[in-house]
Amino acid sequence: MSLNTTAAVVQPGSFLTLHYRLAGPAGDIINTFADKPATLSLGTGELSPAVEQRLLGLEEGTHATFELPAGEAFGERNPEMQQWVAKALLAQLGDPDEQYQPGDVVQFPTPDGAGSYAGAVMETSDTAVRFDFNHPLAGQPVTFEVRLIGVL
Repeated sequence: MSLNTTAAVVQPGSFLTLHYRLAGPAGDIINTFADKPATLSLGTGELSPAVEQRLLGLEEGTHATFELPAGEAFGERNPEMQQWVAKALLAQLGDPDEQYQPGDVVQFPTPDGAGSYAGAVMETSDTAVRFDFNHPLAGQPVTFEVRLIGVL
């Protein structure tokens, strides 16, 4: 009698425990290697479809690095995702005395209030702040490093 000792393989819908790092030309955007591993389910939108595609078929215990070409991981930059938001509205959503500086990242509630999304400050005027709601790695080449700890 032989025991089946094959490692679990990532499939659509797999639940993963992993360390991962996403980096663009300017460096890491997220890196869990120095901290607790992440847990996530494939197909729930926690990772972009292009990144999830790289995980499919990998065995538990794999440590791999993938280079994704510009625009593949998070799409191209969309100029319509750059929008002016009135300072009066920002005061309602947060701290009315907040001073916004280019490069600041601000969290906004989703319309249903169940989640949030981020925008980076591009510029300010007397009455409004211009935000870029594109993913920080949109339109850029991405390095995706992963170490699969567990696959269920």
